[in-house]
Amino acid sequence: MKRVYILSLLQNSVSFAKALAVSNLTLFFVLIVFSFLSCLPRQRPGNNISSGQPVEYVEYIMEGGAFELPVAGATGYAAVNLLVYGAASENANVINILSAGQGFTILREENSWWHIEVNNTRGWVMHKYCLINLPDIVPSIVYNNTNTYSSLFRSSEIDIPNITGRALYEGRDFNVRLGREEFISPVLYAMAPKVFASQQAALADGNTLIIYEAFRPAEAHDYLHENFSYLVNTNPLVRSGITSDSFNIRWFLAAAPYNHQRGTAIDVHLGKIDSWERRTTGAYTYIHITKCTEFHMQSPMHELSVLSAVFDSSVHARSTTAWMDVVISDKATLGTILLQRYCTDAGLTPLASEWWHFNDLENTAVAIEMENEGRYHIERTYSRPPERLN
Repeated sequence: MKRVYILSLLQNSVSFAKALAVSNLTLFFVLIVFSFLSCLPRQRPGNNISSGQPVEYVEYIMEGGAFELPVAGATGYAAVNLLVYGAASENANVINILSAGQGFTILREENSWWHIEVNNTRGWVMHKYCLINLPDIVPSIVYNNTNTYSSLFRSSEIDIPNITGRALYEGRDFNVRLGREEFISPVLYAMAPKVFASQQAALADGNTLIIYEAFRPAEAHDYLHENFSYLVNTNPLVRSGITSDSFNIRWFLAAAPYNHQRGTAIDVHLGKIDSWERRTTGAYTYIHITKCTEFHMQSPMHELSVLSAVFDSSVHARSTTAWMDVVISDKATLGTILLQRYCTDAGLTPLASEWWHFNDLENTAVAIEMENEGRYHIERTYSRPPERLN
C-alpha cells in the first residue's frame, strides 16, 4: 500500500466514520492495521493476488460491512432445526425445515434475516439460530484446527489414550470463496463480530489470532471426555495436575454440551506476523497472512493441567466480570497477556484454567435457550466469491 493512500485514509477518517457501520474503535484499528501492514514484507503476487491497487477491504467497510469480507456468499449452518420461510417474516409460509448442522449459502442479510440457498431452493432464516464459517468473513485470521488431523490434547505432558496425535473429526474442505483448502471454523453468528474485533486489535499491533478450534461436534467431545476421564482416574500424576489450585476436571473438559458445541467458544493462539499478501475473491481483496511466529505461551496448546491456568485460582466460569477481580498467574507470558487483552476488550470472557479458551457468555445464554447441543458434524462449505454491494 502506498504511503499516500494511508495518508488519504487518515485525512478522511471523519467522513469514513460517518459512513461505516462499525464503532470508532474498530475504525481506529482498521487505519492502524493498514499503516502497519504497509511496512511488513509481502510475498510475490500470485494469480489470485491483487497488485498495485488500493485495498478493497477498506472500501468494503465504507460500504457498510461489518467484517473483512461480506456475509453474502459465506457459508452458514443451522445451529438447531431451522424453519425456512418464503419471506423475511415469521408470518410468511414455512417452505422448508433444515436439520441442525445443515449448511447453506448466504445470499444476503436483511435485518434479523438471511436470504439463503440450499439444494437449489431459496428462502429466509433468522440468523440468530445460525452459525457462520469464520474464514469466509475474517480470512486474515490463521486457522489451524489440529483436532481434525492430529490432536494436541495432553495432560501433565502425558498423551491421552486414543486422542493425542489422532484426528477427532472431519473439518477441512476446499473453500471456493478463498480458492484453497481451509479449515471449517463455525461460530454462532452473534459471536462473529467479537472475534473480528479481537483480530483487528491484534493486527493493529502486527499480530494475528491463530484459531485452533471453534465448533467441536458433541460426538467428538464425548469421545475426548471419555478418554480423558479414564486417564485422570488411572494416573495419579494427571489427576494431581488438574486438581490443584481449586481446579477439577470440569475446568479442563466438562461433559457435553459444552460451549464448543454451542458455537460460542474458540481455542486461540497468538502469532507475530512475519509476512502477508493481498488476495482477491470476487469483487474484494483481503489480507492473507503467509507467515507468522507463534508467541511463547506458558504451556503448549491443549495442555489440560494447571500449567495452562491463566489465573491463580478458579473463577466463576459463567460470570463475564469475575475474572477482572483475580490475579493473573505468574506463569503467564507476554503472549498470554496480549491474547487476553485482545479478546476481552472485544467482549469475550477468558476461562481461568486454559489460556487459549475464550467464551462468548452473552450468546451462550441464547444458545442454551435454543437448546443447541452440537450433536451433528460440519464437514462441508457452500461459500461463493462475494459480489460488489450496491
